[in-house]
Amino acid sequence: MIICKQSRFSKEPEKEKRSHPMTHASELPRSMPEAQGIASSTIHSFVDALEQGHLGVHSFILVRNGHIVADGWWHPYASHLPHMLFSLSKSFTSTAIGLAIAEGRLSLDDPILSFFPSYVTAEIRDTMGSLLVRHLLSMSTGHAEDTFPAMVRSSDGDWVRTFLELPITYPPGTHFLYNTGASFMLSAILQALTGQTLLDYLQPRLFEPLLMAQPVWESNPHGINLGGTGLRLTTMDVAKFGQLYLQRGLWHGHRIVPEAWIEEATSMQIASGNDPNSDWTQGYGFQFWRCRHQAYRGDGAFGQFCIVLPQQQAVLAMTSGTYEMQGILNVVWDRLLPGLHTQPLPERADEAQTLKERLAHLSLPLPEALAAEPAIAAEVSGRSIHLEANTLHLKEIAFTFNEDAATFRMQDDRGAHHVITCGRTDWRIGESPLRHNENRPVPIAAHGGWRDEQTFVMTWQYIETPFRRIITVEFHGDHVELSARPDLSFREIESEQVQGHINFF
Repeated sequence: MIICKQSRFSKEPEKEKRSHPMTHASELPRSMPEAQGIASSTIHSFVDALEQGHLGVHSFILVRNGHIVADGWWHPYASHLPHMLFSLSKSFTSTAIGLAIAEGRLSLDDPILSFFPSYVTAEIRDTMGSLLVRHLLSMSTGHAEDTFPAMVRSSDGDWVRTFLELPITYPPGTHFLYNTGASFMLSAILQALTGQTLLDYLQPRLFEPLLMAQPVWESNPHGINLGGTGLRLTTMDVAKFGQLYLQRGLWHGHRIVPEAWIEEATSMQIASGNDPNSDWTQGYGFQFWRCRHQAYRGDGAFGQFCIVLPQQQAVLAMTSGTYEMQGILNVVWDRLLPGLHTQPLPERADEAQTLKERLAHLSLPLPEALAAEPAIAAEVSGRSIHLEANTLHLKEIAFTFNEDAATFRMQDDRGAHHVITCGRTDWRIGESPLRHNENRPVPIAAHGGWRDEQTFVMTWQYIETPFRRIITVEFHGDHVELSARPDLSFREIESEQVQGHINFF
């Protein structure tokens, strides 16, 4: 273990000694919105704007003055399901580093090479010798492009070596570049110091005290949690994390995270641009973004948010599936922020009841479909459809159509069989692997309907993720054309197509 010089974060006031009793209440209390200075109609307007803007929000929890004042999940998403957080994971990695600094295990100004002596060569020392922990935290490593893709592509799975061998263009600390590889290196440093993964290290220090029941964090081939992505938590877990930060690291009177670390991590450490209308150019802290309106946030791809508004004593946790992340933040500032009043408002029982009913019946829109079953449905139901060789790795499929559901069976090129039942008037919950080469099935909600007399369309919503797939099947006699298109991707989306023939004999 490497013991470094004391950090100013390592001393805590005597009255706030770290304590993690598991018996105290750890859920957030609830309150009527008006009692916390928010009109129910304001929250109703906020939800209207999200839906009218087609912003793909899956859930939200609004906390004011430590009380949940509104929450909702768009069916088939649900409160008990965890959700992929993507880069919102970075803020949890930052928290782990802050805790490790408080324990005297490292400091912000330690060279990163001090944690990986076996990797150091003369060339690596020349390029990486001045790179410090604070540069990883503030995304100011000096790289010209994100190092994470190169790390993922490394043939030996040694992401640490790959990072250390990549060239640095700018002096560390002088140039902002969003760099998920830097966040992974923070995870690698923590594991090198403690012998524990990020997940294991945070379990007794953060996840257990806040009663975050089943956190999952993906790892690289060498067993190091990804750090910059890969964490899955529920929306409630994200809300509690934001409330912990709003409370400056205290939870029911017990010190969980040093207050000085929270101040440092959420303050601007480096400029990130100069567009006054963008929430990505307000400055960057230690794995937290600064926002407009003196707020700060952790966020992740496709609209995963933990927004903290210290001046308004509010936290907003959201999960989504969208490219329009700035659009979501614009709705927060335009519809929600002006309605956060400092004093309680008069009760409006009618508005509160209307909001309660609205939030209880949120649902993702179902695709339009023909009301009546076309004749082709009876002809193909139960028939085997043999597919040509294809990139979807499907060998054979079959449909069974009935009044309230369509059952889709498929056999992949590894011989594995999968069954997905699609509801006709609602979502049907099942499970299926997210990717072809994964053996672990994930929850899926499916809907299916006839778009026209020859075309059956399935929507598969992966309800622990932002993703869904649209499967379109066209029947032309005994000839079948199937296409599959994801609606969100880190790459340009392309529809994959395959052809096959129905076995009528």
